[in-house]
Amino acid sequence: MSKASRGILATIANAVLRPVYRVYEWWLWRQIKNGPFPRHVAVIPDGNRRWARYLGMDPREGHTYGYERLKDVLDWLWDLNVRAVTIYSTSYENCVKRSKDELDHLFRLLRRGIEELITKGEIDKRRIRVKFFGRLDIVPKDLRELMKELEAYSAKYSERYLNVAVCYGGRQEIVDAVKRLVKDAVEGKLDGEIDEEVFREYLYTSHLSDGLEQPDLVIRTSGEMRISNFLLWQIAYSELYFCEVYWPEFRKIDLWRAIRSFQRRERRFGA
Repeated sequence: MSKASRGILATIANAVLRPVYRVYEWWLWRQIKNGPFPRHVAVIPDGNRRWARYLGMDPREGHTYGYERLKDVLDWLWDLNVRAVTIYSTSYENCVKRSKDELDHLFRLLRRGIEELITKGEIDKRRIRVKFFGRLDIVPKDLRELMKELEAYSAKYSERYLNVAVCYGGRQEIVDAVKRLVKDAVEGKLDGEIDEEVFREYLYTSHLSDGLEQPDLVIRTSGEMRISNFLLWQIAYSELYFCEVYWPEFRKIDLWRAIRSFQRRERRFGA
């Protein structure tokens, strides 16, 4: 089937199903509106390239559409009073194995996102503190400077947190934390026993407090059922939710289904 034919069919399907979705959305909201809602949601927005290929597009364009969808999802999460959101923007493997053209495109989207957060007032409106973490040495210098600018500007807020994992790997984070901890121990900067509370201070998420460093819910799109080296320490007791839809097609009803699944689970925290 050609790209044009797929586009026409998608347009017709959306027009037919739109009233059904409105009813279903209303029904879902009635089920979840009384909570509890997760305080911290982590997202693995997978399937951008596969979605683009299916539609006969350049795979890079999938990331462009995925970026636009991310803005919608963030609004939906903030409207639910979720306090922290962590986005798996790019993995370490993405940053060392993807082609230069694709990586440059991803960095352009990241730059665009930062500039829009700065210029459109979203930081002040939502009172969001933004933090970037990962192997940022791989990121172009001008983009790193822009990240630092946004982090510095948003550091005055603590109502909401937006964490963006860039060129990130969970194993690398733990290794980095151990290196820093050993260095401080050798230099005599640590007193007493080294326990989990101490170790948390060396993780990339150490800026979060009140238990927010541990996501309550992790959502992964595209039907893949793995965590792909994402927040290995932090998600030890997180609830995991996998959905079939590709990220650019992720809808509010998909998010609310994830929330409903979260609400129906009995959280045991290892007990």
